[in-house]
Amino acid sequence: MSSAQLLEPPRTAAIEPLALDFLAYLELERGLSRNTLEAYRCDLHQFGAFLSCRGRDALSAEHADVAAFLADLALGAQGRPAVAPATLSRKVAALRSFYRHLRREGVIEHDPTAEVRGPRKPQRLPRVLSRGEVNRLLAQPRGADPLAVRDRALLELMYACGLRASEAVDLNLSDVDLEEGLLRARGKGSKERLVPVGRQALAALSSYCRGARPALLGMRSEQRLFLNHRGAGLTRQGLYKIIQGHARSAGLQDRMSPHTLRHTFATHLLSGGCDLRSLQEMLGHADLSTTQVYTHLSADRLKEAYFSAHPRASRRADH
Repeated sequence: MSSAQLLEPPRTAAIEPLALDFLAYLELERGLSRNTLEAYRCDLHQFGAFLSCRGRDALSAEHADVAAFLADLALGAQGRPAVAPATLSRKVAALRSFYRHLRREGVIEHDPTAEVRGPRKPQRLPRVLSRGEVNRLLAQPRGADPLAVRDRALLELMYACGLRASEAVDLNLSDVDLEEGLLRARGKGSKERLVPVGRQALAALSSYCRGARPALLGMRSEQRLFLNHRGAGLTRQGLYKIIQGHARSAGLQDRMSPHTLRHTFATHLLSGGCDLRSLQEMLGHADLSTTQVYTHLSADRLKEAYFSAHPRASRRADH
């Protein structure tokens, strides 16, 4: 009986202590997020349950056991649907990382995942806004109301610095240097990076910090930079609502996702001449290959501009 598709895999004695040690290493040494740690924990316990049904444990597992586990997931066993390629890729990553850790620690000599290959994920280019669309979005928060001033500062800063939603809501007052025009963002794995802040974003942020933020704060004590109407720190859900509300007002609701301003920041910098290494640093990408997706996007935009503007390059035949 195959058990790779158990929705709630039982914890097995064989894998439990090994998994706990591995997850502690990921948390303390690598700084992985709670969500990733929980996902890896479930993946390992699911694999442990599968091994138990085959009369094996984590230390005696071979390549064939790993391959059978992943095949059951990919094909869908016991009438269950196959898992999505992205989920399968994460499970492969979890098992590879787990067994590499065991080998480093001298617990095993042979890594059963050494020859395992995950599914190829299709590369989807992110949506980005044109400069005109960005201007339309940033013009939506109007007036001197504290919430409108806050929204202007928030949108300007996210576009100016390429911030993730979680990074924007986690900003503290002490993370922004208005004099130097620099911002300290805390990215994945609590890694910090410094990002320059442009003139218009600085002006919007200064206006917010001088008047709107104290008005929202009232008598409360709060270190978070961006506040909600009650004077507490803005949540990620609250940020999404703000962005989506202004996107609707600008007629861009079908063009916006939580990361759209970050993707747009990256694409506009590259098309303006920014080098890839500097962009990698500003985005907080650990691997340059993650940043390179924006080179494809910029090339597509260049071709679009070329074919629409060059008099002898039109794809449409002139008769």
